[in-house]
Amino acid sequence: MTTSSRIFLQNRALGFVSNEIPLVTRYINLRRENLIITCVGRAFHTYSSDRFQLLSVSPQHDTDITCLAADSYLVYTSCGKQIYAWRRGVELKHTYRGHKSDVKLLFPFAVNLVSIDDSRILKVWDVKTETIHKEIVLNITATAICHPPTYTNKILIGSVEGKLQLWNINTGVMIHEFTGWNCRVTSLEPAPAEDMVAIGLENGKIILYNLKYGINKLSFVQDWGSVTRISFLIKRQLMITGSPKGTIVVWNLEEGKVDSLIIKAHFGSICGLQCLPDEPLFVTSSSDNSLKMWRFDMSDGSASLFKIREGHFKPPVAIRFHGGSGANILSAGNDSSLRVFNTVTEIANKSFGRASYNRKISKKRGNKWADPLIMPPISAFTSETTREKEWDNIIAIHKDIPIVTTWSFNNSKMGEHKLCHERFKKNVSGQKSITATCAFLTHCGNFAVIGYSSGHIDKFNVQSGLHRGTYGKPIAHKFVRGVYVNTLNQIMVSGGSDTFLQFWHFKKLNLLLKLKLDDTVSFFNWHAENSFLAVALDNFDINIIDTDTHIVIRKFNGHLGPLTDITFSPDSRWIVSAAMDLTIRTWDIPSASIIDILKVDTPCVSLTFSPTGNYLATAHADKLGIYLWFNKALYTHISLRPVTEAQTPESLPLTGVNPESIECPIEDESDEYISKKQIDNMITMSTLDEARWQSILNLDTIKNRNKPLQPPKISDTAPFFIPTIASVDFRFDLESALRNDDSNIKSFPETLMQTVFAQQLLKAENLKDYQALFNQLKCMGPSALNYEVRCLSPEAGGTYELMMKFLELLKQVSENNIDFELSQSYLGVFLKHNGCALAQRPDAINILDQISKHNPWEELEKDFFLCLSIVDYMKNN
Repeated sequence: MTTSSRIFLQNRALGFVSNEIPLVTRYINLRRENLIITCVGRAFHTYSSDRFQLLSVSPQHDTDITCLAADSYLVYTSCGKQIYAWRRGVELKHTYRGHKSDVKLLFPFAVNLVSIDDSRILKVWDVKTETIHKEIVLNITATAICHPPTYTNKILIGSVEGKLQLWNINTGVMIHEFTGWNCRVTSLEPAPAEDMVAIGLENGKIILYNLKYGINKLSFVQDWGSVTRISFLIKRQLMITGSPKGTIVVWNLEEGKVDSLIIKAHFGSICGLQCLPDEPLFVTSSSDNSLKMWRFDMSDGSASLFKIREGHFKPPVAIRFHGGSGANILSAGNDSSLRVFNTVTEIANKSFGRASYNRKISKKRGNKWADPLIMPPISAFTSETTREKEWDNIIAIHKDIPIVTTWSFNNSKMGEHKLCHERFKKNVSGQKSITATCAFLTHCGNFAVIGYSSGHIDKFNVQSGLHRGTYGKPIAHKFVRGVYVNTLNQIMVSGGSDTFLQFWHFKKLNLLLKLKLDDTVSFFNWHAENSFLAVALDNFDINIIDTDTHIVIRKFNGHLGPLTDITFSPDSRWIVSAAMDLTIRTWDIPSASIIDILKVDTPCVSLTFSPTGNYLATAHADKLGIYLWFNKALYTHISLRPVTEAQTPESLPLTGVNPESIECPIEDESDEYISKKQIDNMITMSTLDEARWQSILNLDTIKNRNKPLQPPKISDTAPFFIPTIASVDFRFDLESALRNDDSNIKSFPETLMQTVFAQQLLKAENLKDYQALFNQLKCMGPSALNYEVRCLSPEAGGTYELMMKFLELLKQVSENNIDFELSQSYLGVFLKHNGCALAQRPDAINILDQISKHNPWEELEKDFFLCLSIVDYMKNN
């Protein structure tokens, strides 16, 4: 049994933003901004509040995350009985083990972390040492936790029973128990005033409670269900609360009334709500897979939507790559919306909105669940790029209705036309159950061919929305399952429930011929650049039809359940099919064999191959995201031998986002990263300027080039110190001063004093001493270093012992692979001036031979040439 696919490697998932776990925020001092953290199942996302950009994705947990918390240094997650602390959003820093039940509440508190599990056990952890500081057995079922400001070492716990308990976590003693309100506490939040805390209850009450005196200061009631979250905007004296129905209520604390409402801010419950400090902003998250930022900028003081990150709030049912770049994936979901997900950056994700019978009226009504104008979910769609700048280039069929809608990719919205024949607009008995079952947009972008459950096939003009003809007299099939038009708009192919594939003249609308198949047609798929048509049959087989010769060229069978989707590879050598038997199979068309089986834990309902061939995108039942798979055949050799059912792999879990796909790490203000001086004893260059070592070898040439062309002229003026003549009268010797007397020039002495560097070099014994001397050479300029090297020879006052010591210094440095270019340059200067003298000494030749044998540059050069040859080979192919 194999454990993975031969061809496809799971990469990441698109479209996941948030779930029912509340968001948390943390302020990073180095970035000067707040970071927003949301949970997406087994991982958590980190967004910047400035651009709302996805900064990082955490590694996958073993199971779904059950709780999320954060402080300025770490992000804390609970997964079952274990607690993890993450640094920079991607690096696992600590693991806390000790709970015997699942953890349901986390609360960072200074240097401690407070956790509560399902068995009512409260543990206080030391964050750094991962040890348990205190363990407390509660007599209530905790639901919320907070720390009242100025209450040192104390936390307040809300419960299912409606009671509140104030605990000192340092001593493990309960300070006080508040009787409560006999209603489940759903939210706790410290208020801006001292001793005050806001308490949200399940019955919709919000109570501002004074802990010191035990009295209610203010009380509010919201009409949209229980209070899910509470947050305070201190500068404006506002309190913001969330509800299960997606409504946000803004309360004016000074006047004690509702300040404003945001009706249906989310399609789901408001799970997370947090005001950003010192800014008129707050962020919300919901179980509808969205994250929104709101800003108080309206003329009446209310908030409006500022930024948004969202995906489908109901699972997608159809996905297709759009365009030739392979960067955009069109996705239609059960939420009646059409979206674009970008494989490069999530900033380019767009929503085309929800399909509506009257888009203008629906837009005025806003974000509402029960909008009667919202159309049924899109079941399938097709798109072209040929005319997307001129008119609509996407047509979509909807579940249980005969109306086909048009959409514009260029304008990112639903089009004005709704394609429907007049026969279906009349309220005739027996026509209410007729639906559009398939559609095709021609490659020129001008015509749409639509098949219906009644057996009719109609042709429409996309630009005008007008009907241009009907295939069949009066119907083409009993039940149309698929339609296709070839690239040149010559042949239209249709298939239905009568086991026949029919070929029609596209313009004249007349039938050309019929092709008998083994079973009824389920659906079609095609390759955009050739005449291959893939036909899925109800007996789980796949037939490949050549529409030019009108014959079946390949038959594939092996699926054990109904087929859900088929896609061609860009070179049309493979077809990839998905079925309800939990497998995704890859078939090789030339060899007519199956070459890969990918088994997943959730059925794949739609799949599409990237036009560039690097990705396979899949959508799965009850999954809100789109999963991307790498095509390993692009960068490694894979075996394309046929596989058998005995080689069916184990089921692969859909893990969302792999840690390798992280966009960028988050700078944390704790323990800045310091780069290593050397990595695994590899070649390390110095950080000196190139002029400090490149000019050493050619120093004499540089000096000769910079020498003045004419000798300096002797000044006619008297020197500053004028000699005198020995006589009774005081007179200056002007003639002697102006005379060019070379008698003061002395000959070079036979013996010179050794330099300080040479004296230290003689005393050097170990690597540490040699490294210190080499650091001295690094601080010297080219002229000073050249002088030191010249002074090592006996002709310049040095000794053979000094030259051998210098060779030993270069040997020690080169073996450590540090300052590679400097050591090579120094060796070149040394051999230039002293090479002839060293050639007569065997011990010097031995050291030079050892230095030449240790040449790591040759290994690095081989790696460079290997990479260059691979790049050239890929360019040529």
